[in-house]
Amino acid sequence: MSLLHLYTRVLQLLGREARLGWILAVANLLLATAQFAEPILFGRIVDVMSGNLATGALVPETRSPWPLLGAWVCFGLFTILCSALVALQADRLAHRQRQAVLTSYFEHILQLPISFHTGTHSGRLMKVMLQGTDALWRVWLGFFREHFAALLSLVVLLPLSLYINWRLAILLFVLCVVFTALTTLVVHKTYGMQGEVEAQYSDLSARASDALGNVALVQSFVRIDAEVQGLRNVSGRLLAAQMPVLSWWALVTVITRASTTITVLAIFALGIWLNQQGLTSVGEIVMFVSFATLLIQRLEQVVNFINNVLMEAPRLREFLAVLDTVPAVRDRADAIDCGRLSGLVEFQNVSFSYDGKRPAVEDLNFTALPGDTIALVGATGAGKSTAIALLHRAFDPQSGVIKVDGMDIRGITLASLRRNIGVVFQEALLFDRSIADNLRVGKPDATPEDLRLAAERAQALEFIERSDHKFDTNAGERGRMLSGGERQRLSIARALLKDPPILILDEATSALDAVTEAKLNLALDEVMRGRTTFVIAHRLSTIRDATRILVFDNGKVIESGTFDELVKLGGSFAQLARAQFMVQESARSAIGQAADPQL
Repeated sequence: MSLLHLYTRVLQLLGREARLGWILAVANLLLATAQFAEPILFGRIVDVMSGNLATGALVPETRSPWPLLGAWVCFGLFTILCSALVALQADRLAHRQRQAVLTSYFEHILQLPISFHTGTHSGRLMKVMLQGTDALWRVWLGFFREHFAALLSLVVLLPLSLYINWRLAILLFVLCVVFTALTTLVVHKTYGMQGEVEAQYSDLSARASDALGNVALVQSFVRIDAEVQGLRNVSGRLLAAQMPVLSWWALVTVITRASTTITVLAIFALGIWLNQQGLTSVGEIVMFVSFATLLIQRLEQVVNFINNVLMEAPRLREFLAVLDTVPAVRDRADAIDCGRLSGLVEFQNVSFSYDGKRPAVEDLNFTALPGDTIALVGATGAGKSTAIALLHRAFDPQSGVIKVDGMDIRGITLASLRRNIGVVFQEALLFDRSIADNLRVGKPDATPEDLRLAAERAQALEFIERSDHKFDTNAGERGRMLSGGERQRLSIARALLKDPPILILDEATSALDAVTEAKLNLALDEVMRGRTTFVIAHRLSTIRDATRILVFDNGKVIESGTFDELVKLGGSFAQLARAQFMVQESARSAIGQAADPQL
């Protein structure tokens, strides 16, 4: 993406503020025109006071300097007032639109599929959001406060100077050509370098976020020095990449300062010679010195503008790349709101692959009637979780159809489909908010009585009541203020509060002790009654009463039936059951021997 294309995209993100942007653009044009009144009037006043009445068509002929001074005051007041209004409105525009774009970006990344978030570090997404919107704010603010006015000033100044005295104007054109050539050279040299700098910033953010997110691991394995040194190494690479960029732009600053003195001296030298030849007046020499000073100021602003865009370009490209990411799973134009479902689920020849080579699930065919409990069993990576992820459209299958209540789920809006599905993940996911806020994720309008009932049915009320702030207790980042079992019970209570017709339990009781699990299973039996429930389980004792068990292997269902039917079949499930129960019997025997020294 070229700098011009990038800048155009930035201005397109003004959205509803575009109308105000056009008003500010017109105001900048008026400012750019009015600013040249000062050097022109200054030059004419000098001519009038020196007795040289030669005037150009731009200023009416007069023998008194007072009308010219009065015009100067009027233009000055207009410039001051207009500049203040432009600056104020530009500030307001930039701040309002930064918040609007930040919110839009946040909504967008929340809608991106799990596959995107799996491959993208959350620290990087936060860094892109904050730095990207800050970069947009700086570019918008700079554009409307000074950059656009500087560009327009050049457009007005150069033709105007040619009209007044083309001989002196040549020096201004030469100055512009030198600046343009120098800036182009520096941009060419530093364009790729700044991209490397931003890549190092991303590494720095991701590494710091990674260490802070795993601070328990860092401390327990005595990794503090190693992590600090790793961050120091990334910082060193960042500085090594940044210094050459700074050196090049420092060169531009030095040449800019030198060109100011050289240009003014050249105008005086040429002006004196032209004055001796009768080709210019003293006032015009003074006017062009002011033009040169003004031109150099505007060129410096243009250089700063290019420098700023160049520095912000990698951040803006990263921001726009995420913003332009099209979700693989999204609502179709004709998608409908399905309302509340009854819970009939059908998989018809469903296949899906993550990499397009090895299928994660292949030719799945099964039906779950309302109220059925379907257990999915198999080794890790067999395809159980993928099948369930397809049901709530974390992904869409490459072939086949998944239906709920006879409707293809791709023809249903994502929001209405997911409102009908409650999920209890193997890893309990909690916000850094109060317990009540975490529970209300399942039902935003839940009353305190609803919260208590759901917590009680999930065996969570006891530990909530023990805490000082009860339901107002903060769960901590990712629920770290709670134990693993407490987090899982809150996760289950949240799903119960949602009261969905379809329930997914992904190893929902894996983090619980045997006593709490037994209590919870009783509650789950009651909650699962009348709902279509999918249970992903490794402990076969938790799925004895399932309506049907699907045994997965390499993405396919190789066995299907009730617990007793599959044990009698003597296949893979029977071998798995015997292995688990033999382990349990051995454990019980070992416990018995430890309790009786005579054994």
